[in-house]
Amino acid sequence: MQLRAYAMLGVTMLFWAGNAIVGRAVRGEIPPLTLAFTRWMLALLILAPFALSHLIAQRALIRRHWRATLFLGVTGVAAFNGFLYSGLRTTTASNSLLLQGLIPTFVVIINRICFGERAPLWQVAGIALATLGVTFIVFKGDFSAALLLKLGMGDLLILCGCCAWAIYTASLRLRPPIEPLAFLFVTFAIGALVMGLGAISEGDAISHIHWTAGVAAAIAYVAIFPSILAYMLFNGAVARVGAATAGQTISLMPLFGAVLAALILGEPLLSYHLAGMAMISGGVLLSWRAAVAPRSFGHASS
Repeated sequence: MQLRAYAMLGVTMLFWAGNAIVGRAVRGEIPPLTLAFTRWMLALLILAPFALSHLIAQRALIRRHWRATLFLGVTGVAAFNGFLYSGLRTTTASNSLLLQGLIPTFVVIINRICFGERAPLWQVAGIALATLGVTFIVFKGDFSAALLLKLGMGDLLILCGCCAWAIYTASLRLRPPIEPLAFLFVTFAIGALVMGLGAISEGDAISHIHWTAGVAAAIAYVAIFPSILAYMLFNGAVARVGAATAGQTISLMPLFGAVLAALILGEPLLSYHLAGMAMISGGVLLSWRAAVAPRSFGHASS
């Protein structure tokens, strides 16, 4: 069961890495909030025939748990994607993916502060090693560059998105007992509504969109793979292995993303990328080992 969950998470991270690549690739062709809005609207249209019967059958349950559903929809769908696509206007896909590698640390912190959950020591060690790998890549193998670190507005927006996703991941334990397709549909609808309100501010830029085959393909990709498929896989995996373990696999996104950015966008893949990837992979393996055999390891102290 756990092996299946890890496979689901691996596929999810590949889809989400592709999301950052696509968002960066079409940054000059479609405004960020408009991209997010069209993404969720298309996802809703695709999902509707499969979710409609569940929505009708569980409408009373959905109304009863509207606060938790609204919170998860705003943090995990609207806020994360709004910040991500806006940040990708002025930062690289690689930077975006590398900053998202910090999400596991945020998840552990939120779990501890908000839910009193202590991570096993080996999981903490795995997160630390993966974060070190992310940092190694960000500073191009030179940690002294941290003294000269200057984050641009795009990077700060990505970090805000990372915080929103970490909150969503840690809070999935609050997910109401709604059928998965119905839950996805409602949270996607919340995301579409919020992004639609934001897209209104991009009215002038929208009028200059060139609806090419490339833009249509980009919207189709982000609506199907990082949206419907990835959210179903991620939510299901969190239910099986927990938020902290699932959140740790987000460290794999820089690994997948750096390779995709090199292949698709022509961004360079250098030796420090490879060293950082090795540390990230080692950190993820440590965390998975801790999750598979939790009794073999101690727990972090308060």
